[in-house]
Amino acid sequence: MTFTFDRSKHVFYSPEFEELIKDAIRFFNGTPIQPVPPIQPFEGAGVYALYYIGKNGIYKPFHEINRLEYRQPIYIGKAVPRGWRQGRATDSISSELYRRLCDHSKSISLAENIEISDFLCRFMILENAASNLIGTVEAALIRYYQPVWNCVVDGFGNHDPGSGRYNQEMSEWDLIHPGRKWAQRCAPSSKSKTDIIESIKRYFTDFEND
Repeated sequence: MTFTFDRSKHVFYSPEFEELIKDAIRFFNGTPIQPVPPIQPFEGAGVYALYYIGKNGIYKPFHEINRLEYRQPIYIGKAVPRGWRQGRATDSISSELYRRLCDHSKSISLAENIEISDFLCRFMILENAASNLIGTVEAALIRYYQPVWNCVVDGFGNHDPGSGRYNQEMSEWDLIHPGRKWAQRCAPSSKSKTDIIESIKRYFTDFEND
């Protein structure tokens, strides 16, 4: 058998798919703002964004940025249906998205230098066949907005690694926002708190210059 190679025959492109993602993002940006966690439990999985509106601390530029409209999230994430990562998600409805927002509420509430009252969220539920778009929409939103807790400060979305796995480094987020007890059991961070804070300051400088 003789083989030839033509890269163009392996590249998938669909303008319809691109428009579908744009449509999903337009819908996401039009969803109502809620506190963290939302005022009522709900079922479903999907994509969400957190917004900071506080007037103090290292994130205070967000207060002015989001004063008239919630235009720049501090974090974007996803909550997938149970079994999704193993390719065995079912049609049964669960509350993964609500639970994820509750987890984030706990993390923020435990931190010593930020207040949960300074955070709001919006989210989009993707169910049935649309749940296959969860990862794609999350990635598209992160690329577009470049949220500081996704692209500058790592570790906000981390979970307790569990017994016997605390040899991993403390995350950057836990270094500058101490409070999660399990994070204190991790190995010391190789990063400097001063360097991380300087990176956040540069983030806002770059944002203002765009």
